[in-house]
Amino acid sequence: MASRILSTNFGNIAIEESAGRGTPLLFIHGNSSCKEIFKHQFAGAIGEKYHCIAMDLPGHGESDNAHDPEQTYTIPRYADVAIAVMENLNLSSYAILGWSLGGHIGIEMMSRATDVKGLLISGTPPVGSDPNDMSSAFRPTEHMAFTGQEILSDEQAEQYAHATCGSGPRYECFLGDAVRRTDGRARRIMMEAAMRGEGVDQKNEVMDNETPLAIINGADEAMINNEYLTTIEYKNLWEETVHLIENAGHAPFLESPHDFDVLLDRFMRSL
Repeated sequence: MASRILSTNFGNIAIEESAGRGTPLLFIHGNSSCKEIFKHQFAGAIGEKYHCIAMDLPGHGESDNAHDPEQTYTIPRYADVAIAVMENLNLSSYAILGWSLGGHIGIEMMSRATDVKGLLISGTPPVGSDPNDMSSAFRPTEHMAFTGQEILSDEQAEQYAHATCGSGPRYECFLGDAVRRTDGRARRIMMEAAMRGEGVDQKNEVMDNETPLAIINGADEAMINNEYLTTIEYKNLWEETVHLIENAGHAPFLESPHDFDVLLDRFMRSL
C-alpha cells in the first residue's frame, strides 16, 4: 500500500486510496495499529470495486504524533480527524468500516455526521454509561491492560500485536512494528478519556440511530464478549444478526479475508 499525506489541522495524516470507484468506504484501524492492517481488502475485489480510503490515526503509522496529545488522542477527536480527512477528499457521502477502536470512532462519527451511509464494526462492543457494560463487553484477557499502557517493552508490543491480530499464519512482522511505532500517549490518553465517559453513549446510539449498522466478528474472539453484542436492541442492525466468522478472532478481515469480504460486499451493496 502506497501512502500519501494530507495536511490537516490535526497535523499530517497518512492515507491510502484504492483504485475502485464505487461507494467510498473509509477504513479505520484499531488501537496501536495502522492502515496496512486492511491490505487484503485493498489488494482484492473490495479495493477494485469500491473507493476505499484507509487512514493512519494521529500517533499511529505514518501520520504525525499529535501536537496537542490531550486534545487529540480521544475517540471524539479521532472522529474529528476522520471527518476532516473525508472533507479534504471532497467525499460527502461514504460508508465506514471500523475495527476495534476504529469501530468506536465510527459510532462517534455516525452520531453526528449525516453523510455516513452505513457503518460496519468489527471487534467493537458499543458500551454505554452503565459501568457494567465494560465488564460485560470485554473479556479480561492477560493482554487487555496493554490497551491503555503508555510504555510497552518490545516483548509486550509483540504480545499485544499477537493478541489483537492473531498468532496464526496471517500474523506478519509489520503488526508488531505498528505497536512499537505508536505514540504511547495515545493509548493512555484514549483509555483515560473513555473511562471518564467522553463521547457519545455508544450503546444508546446504536439503539436509536437509523443508519444501517453491520457487525462482523470472529467466532473465536478473545477480547470481546460476542454474547454481549446479542443483548442490545439495535435500531437498524443489518440482516438483524451479529455475523460471526468461524476460525477467526479479533481481526476477522485479516485472519479470514475471503469470508469477511463476502459479507462486506453484501453490506455495501445493501446501502
